[in-house]
Amino acid sequence: MGFKETFQINGENLLQKIKEIIAEGNVNKISISDKHGKEIMSFPITVGAIGLILAPVFAAIGAVAALLTECTITVERNSEKKEEDKKDGPAEPPTTITVN
Repeated sequence: MGFKETFQINGENLLQKIKEIIAEGNVNKISISDKHGKEIMSFPITVGAIGLILAPVFAAIGAVAALLTECTITVERNSEKKEEDKKDGPAEPPTTITVN
């Protein structure tokens, strides 16, 4: 079982944040919602999904970013990350980060 993180971000920084999240690894799925909570797009991130596989996804995210002023990114991560965090110390509640 995984856990979720939520990031609030403006449209200009959307694509860069998605790339950062994917580069961190340990991601199962990413969902993008508008400021009203309506899901705009959702896509799975499979192990080994890189380069050409993600190019169409990045193009779609770029198009969505042009239309949105504010959005929310929900990231579903693998449980291994959470278990590692437990070893290091007490678990923290989900993080919400606002980037302007």
